[in-house]
Amino acid sequence: MQEPQTWRELLGQIIEDPQKKQSISEELGVRTITLARWVNHESNPRPQNLRQLLAALPKYRDILLELISEEFDGFGETIEEDSSKEIPAPFYSRVFEARATTSDILRYWSITNLILQQALGQLDPGRLGMAIRIVRCMDPDQDHKIHSLRESVGLGTNPWEGNLEQSAMFLGAESLAGFVVSSCRSAAIQNLEEDQSLLPSQKGKYERSAAIYPIMYAGRIAGCLLVSSAVINYFLAQSRLALIKAYADLIALAFEPDEFYELEAIELRVMPHHDEQEAYFSNFRKRVAYEMTRASAINQPINSIQAEKLVWKQLEQELLNHVLKVGS
Repeated sequence: MQEPQTWRELLGQIIEDPQKKQSISEELGVRTITLARWVNHESNPRPQNLRQLLAALPKYRDILLELISEEFDGFGETIEEDSSKEIPAPFYSRVFEARATTSDILRYWSITNLILQQALGQLDPGRLGMAIRIVRCMDPDQDHKIHSLRESVGLGTNPWEGNLEQSAMFLGAESLAGFVVSSCRSAAIQNLEEDQSLLPSQKGKYERSAAIYPIMYAGRIAGCLLVSSAVINYFLAQSRLALIKAYADLIALAFEPDEFYELEAIELRVMPHHDEQEAYFSNFRKRVAYEMTRASAINQPINSIQAEKLVWKQLEQELLNHVLKVGS
């Protein structure tokens, strides 16, 4: 494929494949002849069509954005500022109602899912590719210190999966989330491919830029809100960063007061790379079932959430031991 000089040339090369042409046509809701007219400069797509085109072709997203911006002045800026600048006022009422009416066992899951769905739609309206995760502090060890974080509830748009909870992993001092929690300071990296800053990071498969804000209450911290984008420089706009901070503050309502910790309790250690962690999670559900059965056998029954908490703690220790073993 020759290096295209315009976005129209690039699109023309892509739709030479009839299947790809049909797929793009269906995703954008336009006829295939319309795509051909765009390529031949016979008509111009609407801004919404261009945003959909970026979402339909994640592999070419960056070069498409650059080339489209060359023809349509200010298009890149509209992508930057596409989301609303504030959380809608009626949505706060929905969160307060969920907190007041949901049972203890479901409160965290219900509130966080409600907030993340709203945040994802507002922060990535053009569906350019985003993942939003809540990263929680693990319970303190016997030394009363917190040694790792765990990805919890998460939602995404293509190329990420819709539900990210099944791919949750541990994070530690090696991660950008770990830096934010340890310092209680927000952070943003606009280009994870090229950023040479001293901030630690462990880049995800599709992650090109990221913004992270601490989740706090009364000066204590429970974790952070991690927002990743498949687009470079997605978090340049200050209004977008302010919106992420507002969502991080709202998510604090999903936590109990005793789930927030003094900064002095945070002593994160290095956790293995995600690829190394996957093997440890292969029998997660079996381990949860075993803990529930074992507790029942000694007349101390526990629910699935309590059993999961036990297994997460076991896995944390196993992973910390793995790091020590590899390093020795």
